[in-house]
This record gives sequence, C-alpha cells and structure tokens, in this order.
Amino acid sequence: MTQIPSRIPLFPLPDAVLFPHMPLPLHVFEPRYRKMTSDAMAGHKTIGMTLLKPGWEQDYYGRPPVYPVGCAGVVEECRPLDDGRFNIRLKGVSRFRILAEHDGQPYRVASVEPLDDGLGDERALEEGRRKVLAAIGRAADGPTFLVTQAGLPPELFVNAVCQALALSPVEKQSLLDCDTIGGRCARLVEILDFRLLEQTYRSGRGDKLH
Repeated sequence: MTQIPSRIPLFPLPDAVLFPHMPLPLHVFEPRYRKMTSDAMAGHKTIGMTLLKPGWEQDYYGRPPVYPVGCAGVVEECRPLDDGRFNIRLKGVSRFRILAEHDGQPYRVASVEPLDDGLGDERALEEGRRKVLAAIGRAADGPTFLVTQAGLPPELFVNAVCQALALSPVEKQSLLDCDTIGGRCARLVEILDFRLLEQTYRSGRGDKLH
C-alpha cells in the first residue's frame, strides 16, 4: 500500500475525480486554495482531491458535504502566476477515506487512512478489460489511444480509462469507491454497457431511458 501523510489538505470540487497513478491539471485561484497550495509546496506536496456531494452550492464557502473516499495526489508541477494564482499538476498516489476534519486553516484539512487497490479476480479482470476495449472501440468519442496500449498493467489501464472517459462526476466517484481494480473494471463495464444501450435506444426511439 502506498503511504500518504495521515493529515492532508482537502481540495473539494464539484466536477473533478482523481484516480491513482493518473495526472490531473488544476487552476488554483481562490485565496484559501492558494494558501493550501503554498503550504503543500512547503511541506509534503500532497493534496487530497474529494468530490462535493449534490447540493454543495448552498454552502460552497463553508464545509459542504463531500464523498468520504477521495484520492491523494502529489504536486508534480507548480507554476505560480503573477497575481497569486497557480497552475498545478497532480499525480494520483493513493485512495483514502476521510476519518475526521480539523479546524485551523482557511482550507479544509482531514485525517485520512489510505485504501489499498487490490487486483481482485485476475481472470475476471482480463475479461473486463476486453469488454472495456470493445466498448471504447464502438464509441465515437472514446479515448482510442488507450486501445493501442495493450501492454499497460491492469491498474494503469483501468484507472486511465476511468480518468479519460467523459463520465459524470458521480459515475467517476462510483468507480473510485470500488475496492479492487477488478471491481472498478466491472463497474466501468456496467456504465459503458448502459451508455451504449441508451445511445441505441435514443437513436431508435428518440427519447430517454428511465
């Protein structure tokens, strides 16, 4: 299991989910998150990405609820801008579960426990990988560059597809919540199968599935 600090800053957003081993570019402009970035760069350079739950708009500048499972990322690149903003790039390190939040900073800070990503059933994982590749091949807007990289280890392949596909934030969160790579792949197949079914239904009937 990859080790991360036991207490990390949280960067809750309504539309971004980070997966282990994956890059995520971010533009940091709010004053509280500018300080978070400065503090992180002066320390362990680790930031915990979490997804805001629906209804966050009512208390965005407070502490709106977030999903308990997030992904910690290490700042691989940090470019300060003249007006105090930052352009940063995180690389996902480990999933985590929030244990408790702490006061003392303008940004949110939490004690977390790292979560391991086991492979799960390797035979089922390989079958799931074939199904994901087939679904991507049928999708007009799929990340076709992944199809040609057959040598990617399973965890990199699955997490890369989860990060790259144009899924809703809640769908991505449901993938991040999976405890194994095999489970994540199986969940991804379910999502892609439903998307393809929905597209077929729309093209044939002109309305939505309910």
